[in-house]
Amino acid sequence: MTAVAIAPSRLRLADVPGVGSLGLRSRRGRTLLTALGIAVGIAAMVAVIGISASSRADLLAELDELGTNLLQVEAGQSMFGESSELPTTAPAMIRRIGPVESAAATRNVGVNVRRTDQIDDAVTGGISVVATEPELLETIGGSLAVGRFLDDALAQVPTVVLGSEAAARLGIGSLDGDPLVWLGERWFSVVGILDPVPLAPDIDRSALIGYPVAQELFGIDDAPSTVRVRTDPEKVEAVRTVLAATANPQGPSEVNVTRPSDALQARAAADEALTALLLGLGGVALLVGGIGIANVLVISVLERRTEIGIRRALGATRRHIRLQFLVEAVLLAAGGGVGGVALGAAVTAGYAASRDWTVAVPMVALGGGVGVALAVGALAGLYPAARAARLAPADAVRPA
Repeated sequence: MTAVAIAPSRLRLADVPGVGSLGLRSRRGRTLLTALGIAVGIAAMVAVIGISASSRADLLAELDELGTNLLQVEAGQSMFGESSELPTTAPAMIRRIGPVESAAATRNVGVNVRRTDQIDDAVTGGISVVATEPELLETIGGSLAVGRFLDDALAQVPTVVLGSEAAARLGIGSLDGDPLVWLGERWFSVVGILDPVPLAPDIDRSALIGYPVAQELFGIDDAPSTVRVRTDPEKVEAVRTVLAATANPQGPSEVNVTRPSDALQARAAADEALTALLLGLGGVALLVGGIGIANVLVISVLERRTEIGIRRALGATRRHIRLQFLVEAVLLAAGGGVGGVALGAAVTAGYAASRDWTVAVPMVALGGGVGVALAVGALAGLYPAARAARLAPADAVRPA
């Protein structure tokens, strides 16, 4: 009798997806729930990255609009810890610095402002009265919601411009009816209301009056509390290094120079730290999803012992069985990854729209989300695939 040579079994590459998806198609409910575990982890990671990127994009746009070239000069403390004052010449000296585009002095006035003269004098509503110069609006990059800002003429008479928060606390939303406020035991006409000023939140809470009228009615002197300085954007650091000595040549160490935009940049740094924490939580969710895939495939191997035995008896090699279950795990994770990326992008878009942010989802987050899901699926499928491949044909078809 002539021996018949049996050709070795082969698994064509084109057949791999079909064989690998067989178990998924036959158990669709389980497949959907398992893929959902991966989708939640990927969606969390994509949403965290997308929301963080959208927040930073909005912050950078805000910084571009407001400029990072605003500096703030304030009186600090002497070497003995006592409060110091800026010289009355500080604003004029600062304006003489070449790269300085504009500068405006402000001084706190120790009086209260209220909507009526019938309220206890101690009630202030957290509103500060500040004497300022007409250059302030341009220097801080502010804008008016309604009305006009102080000019040389208005600074001479009892008129006031309200910051956005101050106006809200006083219940003044427009200039209809020529509103008045009771300021320092005198009536002042409200001539303007400012839009919010992100780089000068103290101005938002202030009632601004002119220096001349503050000197005449309340006896303040010319020494400023603060001088805000707008510089050439290319010379910010150079100006910053000379501001203290220019403002107070006799005591430069008693002058504090800050850049308000640094607070916004610090907020961005805090956002990055929070993003790292949330990504870690998303990674935990992804790990749970990977464990779910491994668990489902181990159960699938036990349920499909007969199928595995018959395939082995018909010539399928251990490598073919291993590849089948590994592909099944990768396909399961890929479905969850794609769904998670779509869900994460949708969450990002919805949240950004609710905050009036520009939607910014990095492509690396989209591609990386699917890639991470595939990697998790491959790792989760290694053990079930190896276990299925170790089953002997006779043991696999033997009834349990």
